[in-house]
Amino acid sequence: MDDKVKFEIEFPIHASPQLLYQYISTPSGLSEWFSDNVNSRGELFTFIWDDSEEQAKLLSKKSGERVKFRWLEDEDDTTTYFEIRIQVDDITKDVSLMITDFAEDDEVDEAKMLWSNQISSLKQVLGSA
Repeated sequence: MDDKVKFEIEFPIHASPQLLYQYISTPSGLSEWFSDNVNSRGELFTFIWDDSEEQAKLLSKKSGERVKFRWLEDEDDTTTYFEIRIQVDDITKDVSLMITDFAEDDEVDEAKMLWSNQISSLKQVLGSA
């Protein structure tokens, strides 16, 4: 198995961290922008898109701050995960979403594009596009 490459991207968002946290940490919030539908049973989240579904395990979350998941298909690779973190600038109070994810070396650009599209959907839902 090829090692996946870690990447981080930052998306400035005009929304309160409290509101943002609801959209990144709850099945109902995630289904508004991340996938067509999201179900959870404990720490197991099922993300549904059109004809496919993927399961991810919630590795950790910190209220109002971040969530971290690992796709079950990557369960053998314990170093990979995806994290959505809310970052607030101490001085300007600007809010950003920091995405940390992993992808195959030749798929990083594609993965970043996918995140850009997802965050764009989130901004539309929030009315901050």
